Amino acid sequence: MNIAQVSKEKNITTDSLRYYERIGLIPPVSRTIRGVRDYTKEDLRWVDFVMCMRSAGLSIESLIEYVRLCGEGSPTVPARRDLLVDECDLLEKRILGLQGALAQLKEKVDGYEGMLKG
Repeated sequence: MNIAQVSKEKNITTDSLRYYERIGLIPPVSRTIRGVRDYTKEDLRWVDFVMCMRSAGLSIESLIEYVRLCGEGSPTVPARRDLLVDECDLLEKRILGLQGALAQLKEKVDGYEGMLKG
C-alpha cells in the first residue's frame, strides 16, 4: 500500500506520515525500486498504534523511545514494559482529571437547566 492509500484509509495526511517516519515515531517503511513507500501490515499496525497513542495524549518523545527500544530487540523488553507502565499511569491520571472536569461541566449545565426551567 502506498502513502496516498494509507493517508486515505487512516485519515492522516501524507505529510504527517512522512514526518512520523522521519523523526522515528514509526519504524522506516520499505520502498519499491522506484523509491515509493510500500506500507506492510506491520507498518499499518505501527501507524494505528501511534495515532491511537497520540490521540490519548502520549508524548512524541515517549513514543520515539518506544520505537527505538523495539528496534533493539528482545533485550529491551523490560525497558519497553516500564515505559508503557509509566505511560499507563500518566494516562490514568489524565483520565481522572478529565472525569473531574466533565463532572463540573455537567453540574454547570444542570444549574443552567434549572435556571431555564424557572
